[in-house]
Amino acid sequence: MALPLDYMTLRVIWWALLGVLLIGFTLTDGFDLGVAALLPFVARNDNERRMTINTVGPTWEGNQVWLILGGGAIFAAWPFVYAVAFSGFYLAMFLVLAALILRPVGFKYRSKRPSKGWRAFWDWALFTGGFVPALVFGVAVGNVLSGAPFSFDSDLRIAYHGNLLGLFTPFTLVCGLLSVAMTTLHGAAWLTVKAEIGPVRDRARAFGDIAATGVIVLFAIGFLFVRFTGLGYRMVTAPDTSGPSNPLHTAIIPAPGAWLDNFAAYPWMWLAPALGVLGAVLAMTGLRRGWGAAALGGSAVSAIGVISTVGLSMFPILLPSSVDRHSGLTVWNASSSHTTLFNMLVATVIFLPIVLAYTSWVFKVLWGRSDTRTILASPDYY
Repeated sequence: MALPLDYMTLRVIWWALLGVLLIGFTLTDGFDLGVAALLPFVARNDNERRMTINTVGPTWEGNQVWLILGGGAIFAAWPFVYAVAFSGFYLAMFLVLAALILRPVGFKYRSKRPSKGWRAFWDWALFTGGFVPALVFGVAVGNVLSGAPFSFDSDLRIAYHGNLLGLFTPFTLVCGLLSVAMTTLHGAAWLTVKAEIGPVRDRARAFGDIAATGVIVLFAIGFLFVRFTGLGYRMVTAPDTSGPSNPLHTAIIPAPGAWLDNFAAYPWMWLAPALGVLGAVLAMTGLRRGWGAAALGGSAVSAIGVISTVGLSMFPILLPSSVDRHSGLTVWNASSSHTTLFNMLVATVIFLPIVLAYTSWVFKVLWGRSDTRTILASPDYY
């Protein structure tokens, strides 16, 4: 039976949906990571730290749904990408997982004992659970742009030729620090909206101002890397947009500056990096003037712009190989079958609006500033 959407269209839709899920994770769990990374610096005593933690306490668990959805989408829609990324980047993924495990334990255990040493330990554990994932996620994106050292044999078995230390290069570290700056900015903007009026909010505004500057500077440095250091890949074979997935039928070669090709061909794409910079400027303005909504909206727009810039610059390439021109993965050669993509799209059309509606309802019900007096009066708060 013929399906309503052709194979090429479904592949493009799932490429876009992958971007939506990554943006959804950044906009929701991103401020959780940012608040955790800021915790030891914006809160100077136990009461301030408890108040800071409880700005994200009601929603942090639900926000992780976006991370699960993103991983599930890669597994189901882009199995080749999942296989390469989760095997080749295994040690980095393990590092992220270990750091993320510290978050729920830290949230739940931190205030169970009055000991200062006990609480200080979990405060730094929460910092680690916020800083490390943001850094490693950014480094991973940098490696996607740089090309990963993997290859397929004639039976499509994967061989990865790199190591953990090889993931960290000057460019990938810039990407990692940009990711940290983005989440820190988002966390600071969140505290501007959710923390009680007082020292924590004021410190968050100051750190957020630094983070906004970092986003702009690091984003510009990343652009200069792409423009002047030879980063980029280009597909040199005609794509079979409706054929079966097989990376061996595609040739992708290093091409200096090729990540800017799409922007030259489609000037409207420059809107994405413009949003990345202008959003950070808006967030900076909101933080300096105490406009919480502008700060949070600006940080969200900046994150959308930065992530979209990466996706648009690489399309249709998903993950190039730095060691084998016939192993690179694209939108056209790395997807699941036509039927699988269609059935998953039907499920997404049904369930994604439910997730969005429920998430919106939870944020509406639990909206309001976290204040020290309420927290101290109730043993149920973190």
